[in-house]
Amino acid sequence: MKSSSKFDIVVYGATGFTGQLVAEYLAARYRGDQQLKWAMAGRSMDKLKSVRDAIGAPSDTPLIAADAGDGASLQAMIDQTKSVLTTVGPYQLYGSDLLAACAASGTDYLDLCGEPVWMRQMIGKHEAAAKASGARIVFSCGFDSVPFELGAFFVQEEAKRVFGGPASRVKGRVRDMRGTLSGGTAASGRATFEAVAKDLSLVAILNDPFALTPGFSGAKQPKGNKPFYEEDLQSWTAPFMMALINTRNVHRSNMLMGFPYGKEFVYDEMVLTGPGEKGEANAKRVMAANNEKTGPNARKPGEGPSKEERENGLYDLLYVAIAPDGRQVRASVKGDRDPGYGSTSKMISECAVCLLRDTPDVPAGFWTPGAAMQHKLIKRLVDNAGLTFQVEG
Repeated sequence: MKSSSKFDIVVYGATGFTGQLVAEYLAARYRGDQQLKWAMAGRSMDKLKSVRDAIGAPSDTPLIAADAGDGASLQAMIDQTKSVLTTVGPYQLYGSDLLAACAASGTDYLDLCGEPVWMRQMIGKHEAAAKASGARIVFSCGFDSVPFELGAFFVQEEAKRVFGGPASRVKGRVRDMRGTLSGGTAASGRATFEAVAKDLSLVAILNDPFALTPGFSGAKQPKGNKPFYEEDLQSWTAPFMMALINTRNVHRSNMLMGFPYGKEFVYDEMVLTGPGEKGEANAKRVMAANNEKTGPNARKPGEGPSKEERENGLYDLLYVAIAPDGRQVRASVKGDRDPGYGSTSKMISECAVCLLRDTPDVPAGFWTPGAAMQHKLIKRLVDNAGLTFQVEG
């Protein structure tokens, strides 16, 4: 991390739907905080000014013109700040130059990426440069994959306490989720599938549970691609569309922390749909709905739900750690806003502040938020961002 810069955090993409929510959150949460120096960046100064006024940010909030297609403007932005928080996705289309410049310049970088193929490519291309410059590159700081990564971490802490060691098997289960995935998430999914269609060698990366742990391949993992009934949870389960990125990040997190969950760790994510015939029918409905969420009728990037929809959204995630003798410990992670926008904008903001203030000694390189910030990030999310982490009986 750079020791001195004009700004601590630059929110790049502040005129987009999610970027605007991030800027609004920082303006409200850190209004009286004289120590946090942050700025808003985007392509158009006029749009930045109107967003600044619309969200009630102080009139002296600095604005920076920067464009993904203009390398000089990106470099000028990077040179002024300790960290860049970018909401400009799909990252495989608009993020490569920014990430490369941050890695080369020693500037910390945080994003909302859920694109495992691109992430694997960036790690391969830029990890050496980041380690040499001092940059911390932190992917996936939103709903994918912070609550899931930290949910696995939190339940493993309880497993260690109860079992005397970590569980080699953890289940992540979505009990409830209200609110939509973002237009950016849908666009990222489409961009990934289009990239894979053009280069079939990428299929192997996309299908590999250990795509984000280069050099390490662990135990066989559940496929999670069709509904089934789970006896221990007394419920049908359906595939969870975000498992494709979350499971990869959880395995990467385990590797980055030095394998505290063990090298034979097995982890999957599914949606709980209830018992009986109704639960089975619900599971099939979820399967069908998953296909629509990235289809032609999905939200476009920059589109999003109303304030009321965001505030009425929520999520409830169950984590089950299973000991070799069958004993279980359970924990939940809950969020008080819709996952794709309201909660995501708070999470990435707190990740940026946590990286800056609470974990300045985290070494350079490519990180997951959970591995880099662990308990410190959980505390910030509970204190500020409307998340709860609880052990369940």
